[in-house]
Amino acid sequence: MTDFNGPRRRFLQTGAAAVVGGAALAYARRAGAQQAGAPDVMDPIGASVAPPKGSALYQRFELELKVIKHELVPGVVVHMMGYGSQVPAPTIRVNEGDWVWVDFKNTNDEMHTIHWHGLIVPYRMDGVPYLTQDPVMRGETYQYVFQARPYGTHFYHCHFGTSMHMQAGMYGAFIVERPDDPIRDRFPYTRDHVLILSSIDTVFVRAQLNAMFARMKQRDAAAAGSGLDLASQARYHDLAALRADIAAGNAPPYARSRTTPQAPQPNFFTINGKSYPATEPIKVREGEWTRIRFINAGNVPFSMHLHGHDFLHVCTDGAPLPEPVRMSTIPVTPGRTEDIVFLADNPGLWALHDHDVTHTTNNGIYPGGAMTDIEYEGFTSDYEPAVSLDE
Repeated sequence: MTDFNGPRRRFLQTGAAAVVGGAALAYARRAGAQQAGAPDVMDPIGASVAPPKGSALYQRFELELKVIKHELVPGVVVHMMGYGSQVPAPTIRVNEGDWVWVDFKNTNDEMHTIHWHGLIVPYRMDGVPYLTQDPVMRGETYQYVFQARPYGTHFYHCHFGTSMHMQAGMYGAFIVERPDDPIRDRFPYTRDHVLILSSIDTVFVRAQLNAMFARMKQRDAAAAGSGLDLASQARYHDLAALRADIAAGNAPPYARSRTTPQAPQPNFFTINGKSYPATEPIKVREGEWTRIRFINAGNVPFSMHLHGHDFLHVCTDGAPLPEPVRMSTIPVTPGRTEDIVFLADNPGLWALHDHDVTHTTNNGIYPGGAMTDIEYEGFTSDYEPAVSLDE
């Protein structure tokens, strides 16, 4: 998984964007253009003012959205939406208190936002469409500017059409560190792994992408016929306006059949965008501490179980626990982050997997899904592991 790391970290992908369409319930009328420069950001918690535009004090990042072909597991390639042509998106690592500037460029035909999940940001940076900002339209760039806090494991994701967009890969880890890391001070870990858990209904996502593509064509045609650009197609400014429109005989989009008639039914379960056996193993050395940060960016709960070891649960939603809890299985519910540490004191090859056995399959075939292994460096065995499918 790609990380942003070091001062002045930067990530940018260029090239032609694949096209996917979409439509929203409404298009809010814009009082002005989207942000074109540094906003006047007053941090309401620390009462600190953002550095001026162009300041070297910012940790700068660029995220460009594209539709990509992504291999979940050998033999299964699907279309997904990746920040910077990858799933999951790059991991952002900054220190607590750093000022962060993210240029989000939408080269995708669907509208999007970014929500900074678990981070305390000024409300205009929160990325909730039509509540804190207009969605970022095709060809637009939006600047997210905020101070990184609190300490811990967080993530970022799209907050528009969330059910489909997060399944389609629009998520990435956001790690806020401290030089005096309270977890490392107590458990001197030398390796730090981020495992983003998710699930995807490949049939649902494919149908939604195709439907979005068709709706985008219709919307483009409507815009061309009216002489208005997409951003100016205003509809409902508040609930009263919506009710008035319905009373006038216009059915809202959700009253028509626009999506699949049932909720997504995931058939692939992933760790960092991959299903077993394509998941990346976790390497350890005997005698060392390892930290694992679980992030549930999906819509199903996971119960992550480690073989051959107990571990210590040390953080929830980025916040250190008053006292670590010894466990062998930890629930990671949607939207939550859970951090564990363990001491590599039992050499071997050990499974790390979701204990909901339906989540350790690929399209119903075991083994697969949310599973990887812990591999001790230098360990040799009289048994050679293999990949064997149950059909």
